[in-house]
Amino acid sequence: MDKRSKILLKTLVEHYISDGQPIGSRTLLQRSGLDVSSATIRNVMSDLEQLGFIASPHTSAGRVPTQKGYRLFVDSLLTVKPLEDQILAQIQTGLSTPNPSELIANAADMLSQLTQFAGVVMTPKRKRIAFKHLEFLTLSDKRILVIIVTSDGNVQNRIILTEKPFSPSELTQAGNYFNEHFSGHTFEEVQQKLHAELKQMQNDMNQLMTAALEASSKKANDDGVVIAGERNLLQVDDLSTNVSSLRKLFEIFERRTSLMQLLDNSQRAEGIQIFIGGESGYLPLDECSMITAPYEADGQVVGTLGVIGPTRMAYERVIPIVDVTAKLLSNALSAQ
Repeated sequence: MDKRSKILLKTLVEHYISDGQPIGSRTLLQRSGLDVSSATIRNVMSDLEQLGFIASPHTSAGRVPTQKGYRLFVDSLLTVKPLEDQILAQIQTGLSTPNPSELIANAADMLSQLTQFAGVVMTPKRKRIAFKHLEFLTLSDKRILVIIVTSDGNVQNRIILTEKPFSPSELTQAGNYFNEHFSGHTFEEVQQKLHAELKQMQNDMNQLMTAALEASSKKANDDGVVIAGERNLLQVDDLSTNVSSLRKLFEIFERRTSLMQLLDNSQRAEGIQIFIGGESGYLPLDECSMITAPYEADGQVVGTLGVIGPTRMAYERVIPIVDVTAKLLSNALSAQ
């Protein structure tokens, strides 16, 4: 593609993102600043359409960018704007809490508020943490509260159900066994040791300890996704008319499994990732785009955050918001 064609495509995409209306050759000529004839503009637009970068809606003689056109635009033609000081200060304020869980929730809220789209943050994967102390308490005949104190001072409470009741003395015996034999080990190490040692223990005690281990392991590896502002997408004209597809998108928000896969893949990549339309393989809308960036703690990538919105979004504005939020969240988590 020659320089003139790139200028016209860039102008067309920017104008469409701004106004949401198909662009005709006369408007494109006025906006591009090129000293060429209207006939030349029409010829170039025809070439761009044949190449699949733009399309002509049935209701208009103007053109709109296709998914392929958006991809070329963000890869080669986009000029990213610096983040305004006011927005930078807003993100810094939102990520000033010392609580890690609040940091994650606030990051999702910031992304949503600043873009008016859906903000998504994959929560950090927990490190391999050793437990320091474990205690069983009876709640009812077959419901037992497991209190787990980890080496980093975190206290986790889990409720487990057993097939038979246990007396207080049996629960004390089980807790003492765990604390005597496994204190200071990670849950993975405990699991390996238990496979060898549980064979030698009574069946009832076996059941109790296995249930406790599963409960603690589940808590220790409880990774998820925090989403904020998904209802903003109902206000986007490009999406609100596509009710059936919106329903599929909200089903993904509810399940979150597909989002986790997408964010997990993004985490392995470096820097900003932009998924347009069906490129991600997970988002059901051709009219949706997702911009993601990995974030770190102490130099290690621990999660991914991003924004889901329409393909007709102001990429030059959203990209730095995602990028800066990821960097500031990394700084905040590393300072914990």
